[in-house]
Amino acid sequence: MDRRQALLGQFLSAAAIMVVVGWTVASPAFADDVGASKSELIRGLLPTVVNISVRKEEPASPTAATVSAAAPTASPGPAIKSFVGSGFVIDPSGLIVTNYHVVEDAFEVTVTFSDGTRLLGKTMSASRIADLALVKVEADHPLTAAHWGNSDSLQVGDQVFAAGDPFGIGLSVSAGIVSGLNRDIQDSPYDHLIQTDAAINHGNSGGPLFDMQGNVVGVDSDIISPTYGSSGIGFAIPSSTAHFVVDQLRTYGWVHPGWIGVKVQTVTREIADAMGMARPEGSIVSWVLPDGPAKKAGLAIGDVILRYGGSTLSDERALLRDIARTPVGNTITLIVRHDGNERSVPITIEAWPRSQWDARDAPIQVQRPKITIPPDLGLSLAALATDEKAKLGLEDGLDGVLVTSVAPNSDSARRGMVSGDVILRVQDKPVTRPAEVQSGVNAARASKHDFVLMLVLPKARDVPGPKWVALQLDTAGG
Repeated sequence: MDRRQALLGQFLSAAAIMVVVGWTVASPAFADDVGASKSELIRGLLPTVVNISVRKEEPASPTAATVSAAAPTASPGPAIKSFVGSGFVIDPSGLIVTNYHVVEDAFEVTVTFSDGTRLLGKTMSASRIADLALVKVEADHPLTAAHWGNSDSLQVGDQVFAAGDPFGIGLSVSAGIVSGLNRDIQDSPYDHLIQTDAAINHGNSGGPLFDMQGNVVGVDSDIISPTYGSSGIGFAIPSSTAHFVVDQLRTYGWVHPGWIGVKVQTVTREIADAMGMARPEGSIVSWVLPDGPAKKAGLAIGDVILRYGGSTLSDERALLRDIARTPVGNTITLIVRHDGNERSVPITIEAWPRSQWDARDAPIQVQRPKITIPPDLGLSLAALATDEKAKLGLEDGLDGVLVTSVAPNSDSARRGMVSGDVILRVQDKPVTRPAEVQSGVNAARASKHDFVLMLVLPKARDVPGPKWVALQLDTAGG
């Protein structure tokens, strides 16, 4: 579907009102003070915003008009690509919120702060449906954390600003207004996104959308554009949803949503006419799961849910969101209409069965890409995951490349290398990626060396520390 690029109007930071009380010209000091307070506010928030760079194996390319705002960068090795996104700190201990699609399938996550500090991150938990993930970093000091705001109080026209790392060029801020609310771009059954004309580009994914008090009211996630860049139509996950999902991920490791076991759809004008309703309202039940809370409460196919716990809901997405957010064990009263008659239906919320939810939402386990370097060495390698370093005995600041397998009868096997060894250096150059090991081997071969030197931390150690291993090269085959 073609989308015409909208023309962006000038952003007005304040309205000037001239009042004549003994003076013929109003003082500009007020406008200057407003500008100064905004810049001071933004500077104070920048330490909470981070760049997130990830490495993935053969990620899928977006094909639809609605695409994620994560920006690809140059690939450091074959079949592996690097991407950048954004995030923000929510806990001084090092907990960071970003989009799920930023860290999806990533085998390496690096977090860069506004002061240039770089730390390795680990994805703790995530939700594909909500497009949110939690990344943890280990810092040697408490981090500056952002504060959640109330997205439910937003109105169209409110001023907001987005912070993130568009196209990987560095931390940037863009200002705009709330252009629309409750937008459904069909990313999930729960969509109610904030639309903004604050510039959101590829790389802004996962960054915060702030209100003018400096509170996070949204998580930047999507753009609609006929080009690769912003066309003034960006979307953010409301903080009301993001905060709920993040709290669930922190508490349970998954969303743990409330559940009643029904399938519903919005009553359209056509459905209302067919049912003899005066106007379209509520959500009609199209399926009731056996043994679910709805079935136990007496809900039936064809019932129209008009109100949920006293709230009149705009559409099925609003109903599903309210059900998901209701604490498990609470009893909620539904107002239901069937054949023109209304009745009250009390229903006790249960937890969505974990096995069913995992089938819909559980993040895919990432398999780290492996690189097999020349057959004469017989080594298969993988990047080290952050949580493996302590288990392998690597000291703080020490990094390397994990040996995942050693070919039988290879020179590496003959010299005692085994799966679980860690290569720290090749020809006295530190290595952190399999591609760097490959480059070191290639350089030694190009220099006509018969051997390549590697500093190896053995899996099994008779004495502490690493050792140097010289592996024979097949120079004739290189």
